[in-house]
Amino acid sequence: MTVVDTHLDRRWEQFHTWGPYGLLGISFVLALATADPHASPAKWYAAWSLIAGALALQLWWHSTRPGGPDRRRTPSRGGTVYYTLRWALAFGLTYLNPFFAFYAAAGYMDADETLPGRWHRLGLLASAVTVAGAQAGGLPFHGALQWTVFGALLVANSGLQMVVAHLTEQEAQRSRERTETITELERTNTALQQALDENAALHAQLLVQAREAGVADERRRLAAEIHDTIAQGLTGIIAQLQVVVNTPDRDQAREHTGRAMELARHSLGEARRSVHNLAPVALENDGLPEALKKTVAAWGERTGVRAGFTVTGTAEQLHEEVSATLLRIVQEALSNAARHAHAGRVGVTLSFLGDEVILDIRDDGTGFDPLALPARTSAGGFGLDGMRARAERIAGSLAVESEPGHGTALSARVPLVRHDQ
Repeated sequence: MTVVDTHLDRRWEQFHTWGPYGLLGISFVLALATADPHASPAKWYAAWSLIAGALALQLWWHSTRPGGPDRRRTPSRGGTVYYTLRWALAFGLTYLNPFFAFYAAAGYMDADETLPGRWHRLGLLASAVTVAGAQAGGLPFHGALQWTVFGALLVANSGLQMVVAHLTEQEAQRSRERTETITELERTNTALQQALDENAALHAQLLVQAREAGVADERRRLAAEIHDTIAQGLTGIIAQLQVVVNTPDRDQAREHTGRAMELARHSLGEARRSVHNLAPVALENDGLPEALKKTVAAWGERTGVRAGFTVTGTAEQLHEEVSATLLRIVQEALSNAARHAHAGRVGVTLSFLGDEVILDIRDDGTGFDPLALPARTSAGGFGLDGMRARAERIAGSLAVESEPGHGTALSARVPLVRHDQ
């Protein structure tokens, strides 16, 4: 409840507390000013007795009536007794002097807070009888005209009070509904705040998990890069140095030593780019088709295996991540062919097919049974698993077809994402 509402409730309670006193005082002053000084002593005695009774009743009710903001919603038996006695005293006083109708009008003020249920309307009607009687010229009535005027005034007074009572009840109902709505809103706000707190905690947890996932992904990326660059480079260097060791021909030894040095420099550059997550060396100055052509040609020259590269479709400038992924897949496939396939011929085809790019690598080597491959261990390689993971990282896929004695075919399909997208 706001400060303004509290202030209004306090004013309303003061009005209901002191209003009957004020109306009784006004009625007494007006009645005394218009009293007949020659009236009988019995009439004066009755008037003073009723006034004293009315004052005592108000003092009793003032000391015993319920207070607080809920008093208007909790009529009690004491309230019914108070209203009935006050009406009787007001009727008697109005019978003696019509100006006491001001005191009788107090029944309009608090019928809703003193009388329960349907008695509320009956109390208003009873108060309207007393007020209308005073307005018609005072009690008792003399003649049909006065009765007619009384009837009309009674209808007017009671009808007006019934309308006011109805509007008051509607306003009270709206007030209760507003209070319930505010209470419900407070509960909703509390639940919403709890949900926001839970969401904040969940968001913090997701951030932690995202950082951990990012760290794990970066570790996997570096492991794959090291396998695809440094490990392959070292394998090539070892192969060249073995030729140097086993040949007596100085010119041939010098040639293979130069190749080993070139592979070492190349592997060093790849290692630096892997750490900084840069594009492979082969893509530094060339597009993917030219980089693949040079990679396949260099591999064939180094291993002595016939290797060919073909492009189909209209070549396009691909996004750096797509180009790097396909190049790494080719490098790994060629490395596997050199180490395991003992192939005599390898073919690489890059196909641009509208909204996707297909990379096919085929060899005529020994082949293998894909279902018989052992699961990769923590110390194992990144061959087929690594190539498949690279393709899936850019929403692609990798298919493997192989059979012992009939070679191997790899097919990587990835979305065609252009350089400027």
